[in-house]
Amino acid sequence: MRPMLERRVVVTGVGLVTPLGVGVDKNWDALMAGRSGIGPITRFDAAGFPVRIAGEVKDFNPEDWIEKRDVKKMDPFIQYAVASAEQAMRQSGFKITEDNADQVGVLIGVGIGGLCTIEEYHKVFMETGLRHITPFFIPKLIGNLAPGQVSIRFGARGVNFATTSACASGSHAIGEAYRMIRLGYLDAAITGGAEAAITSLGVGGFAAMRALSTRNDEPEKASRPFDKERDGFVMAEGSAALILEERDAAIARGARIIAEVCGYAANSDAYHITSPAPEGRGAAKCMRMCLEDSDLDPNEVDYINAHGTSTEQGDISETQAVKRVFGERAAKVAISSTKSMTGHTLGAAGAIESVYTVLAIDRAMMPPTINQEFPDPECDLDYVPNQARPAKIRIALNNSFGFGGTNTTLAFRAAGER
Repeated sequence: MRPMLERRVVVTGVGLVTPLGVGVDKNWDALMAGRSGIGPITRFDAAGFPVRIAGEVKDFNPEDWIEKRDVKKMDPFIQYAVASAEQAMRQSGFKITEDNADQVGVLIGVGIGGLCTIEEYHKVFMETGLRHITPFFIPKLIGNLAPGQVSIRFGARGVNFATTSACASGSHAIGEAYRMIRLGYLDAAITGGAEAAITSLGVGGFAAMRALSTRNDEPEKASRPFDKERDGFVMAEGSAALILEERDAAIARGARIIAEVCGYAANSDAYHITSPAPEGRGAAKCMRMCLEDSDLDPNEVDYINAHGTSTEQGDISETQAVKRVFGERAAKVAISSTKSMTGHTLGAAGAIESVYTVLAIDRAMMPPTINQEFPDPECDLDYVPNQARPAKIRIALNNSFGFGGTNTTLAFRAAGER
């Protein structure tokens, strides 16, 4: 049963760095237009690879967000985290002071970490030995330096750590931040997720698993969740940040509330290192737990931002999970996979999709699932095909599932409800 607690948690600022653009407005415009951010890989020479496409962040200048002397201390995933956190802090207007710093935490999910830096300095080491290894090598690549650098930048002295749970990392970070504020361990948090693993080894590793789409000649059509012609996910990178605050304090300071975080659940399939549990059992249980945590009935849910990776079994499993939870009403719940446009940003995915979800609530528009061309009889729900849809969204869920059988669901409520 849900603890008898009164503290409510709201979102007052968001920031985005994704293949759709740097900043909330660029992302939203791309979502509403159904525009893909997938293209040919430029990070390395992929000519000999079976997979030559990815969702790369474009037009990102780290010096727009970070002092030049500090850029070299940060792997790209950390740079993205700092940039998205800066955007979110600016939007929220939240100030960290000597009086509140101890009650402000930083929790950022990171799935893989500094693979770019590892590959770069492995080459340096093999060619020149130890003498050219920078002393910033380790702090530049470890996952917890995403929240660490954000904490240092803003002076947040509460808890500071990274969650690492594969593709659920960002959602776990948001959920744990929400829980800490709800329980009174924190009053506010900078939270989200970050990833930048489009490297020869990163792409090569997923390609070896045959997990990635090989639709190299049509990159904008390669990520096609729930479509019968899907052939794997498209690897991507990026970051998202959310400012979470205790609701009464946010209202007292005159903050504009974008949405409320009203529930969180996490569990495990305990089944397989990469495959989901049969019939979506673990995912369904996670969604039910989240609804219970939120004191919500399934009939109250208007929209789901799906995990929807564009893998054959993953999309079927999530469809089955939704049916298990919502029964006959499943066909009436609108579902988007925004990965159809961004690709799969791994540890950042849950955070990016949480931002998209709260924006959908705030702006009364559901992002589409693009590339819905060939119906799959096993994926037969309403995936908001191809075009954004105006809709009043009172309650929304965001699903994130990861290797190792880890599952998370977050629930969001429109500001001013209940």
